[in-house]
Amino acid sequence: MSVFKDKVLLITGGTGSFGNAVLNRFLRTDIGEIRIFSRDEKKQDDMRHDFQARMPEVANKIKFYIGDVRNKSTLKYAMKGVDYVFHAAALKQVPSCEFFPMEAVKTNVIGTDNTLDAAIDAGVKCVICLSTDKAAYPINAMGITKAIEEKIAVAKSRLSGNTKICCTRYGNVMCSRGSVIPLWIDQIRKGNPITLTEPKMTRFIMSLEEAVDLVLFAFEHGQNGDILVQKAPACTIQTQAEAVCELFGGKKEEIKVIGIRHGEKMYETLLTKEECAKAEDMGNFYRVPADNRDLNYDKYFKDGDTKRATIEEFNSDNTRRLNLEETKAKIASLEYIQNELNGIPNIVK
Repeated sequence: MSVFKDKVLLITGGTGSFGNAVLNRFLRTDIGEIRIFSRDEKKQDDMRHDFQARMPEVANKIKFYIGDVRNKSTLKYAMKGVDYVFHAAALKQVPSCEFFPMEAVKTNVIGTDNTLDAAIDAGVKCVICLSTDKAAYPINAMGITKAIEEKIAVAKSRLSGNTKICCTRYGNVMCSRGSVIPLWIDQIRKGNPITLTEPKMTRFIMSLEEAVDLVLFAFEHGQNGDILVQKAPACTIQTQAEAVCELFGGKKEEIKVIGIRHGEKMYETLLTKEECAKAEDMGNFYRVPADNRDLNYDKYFKDGDTKRATIEEFNSDNTRRLNLEETKAKIASLEYIQNELNGIPNIVK
């Protein structure tokens, strides 16, 4: 972690699942300070007590800032002296954003614009914006606002000076707040059938640790304006539900199909066809460089790019599909699941 030695890291939306995972990963390193920026004082207080109890020798590295990404002045205050920013603040529940799209705009779009402006003004060295597979070919309000977030990040990167700006785009993070696996475990323990939306629906799956790995990869290897994507596997929702049933004693034959929710897709896309045409394969990751052409469009009426029409997109239907045993093994490896199986209380953060 020498690149973070004595540095100050700010995490917007830092009381969420990602912020907690970063703290667990970073606190015992040589990092100087981690600032948690969020608008919920109760979650901040819970986090403060949690880390004081579990990591008392390093908990003093955490500093808490009450504020909202919708309010630029609170960001400017928190950004003073910051070296790096992980921008995780977002409204990300698909149905909620469908019913309140302007709230999603205020947080995901305007909040990102505010965050990047404050970071550039403060001379922050690097900002990593967390995005989602729903930003590729978006059909719901959440995905549309996250797609605009990415466009804002790329646009800002063209004039960001010494501030590097990158985006990471990833799929469903298992056992994060609002995710389905904790709901299924609760349903099984109450003797109720597991409910799922559509058995054939496919989703990329990854752990919180892998989400942090992707952000760190972008931090280390990304160039200004890049979008970074991990080559994640996927499974059907049916397979995921059956895996949870086998782990926790649920009845697979009683799984109840309730239908697709507002704004949901049958499968998710991590890279569009257009992005695949210019993506760089970096082993376990893809890098999509920014399109840094200017607004002189005349030359583009003469020169095109014929390969765009033949490139496949990278989605949860054509990536590596996990079978039941592979899915069960991936779920079982999560700390959250191990705690649940061993009777240790979990807090979904």
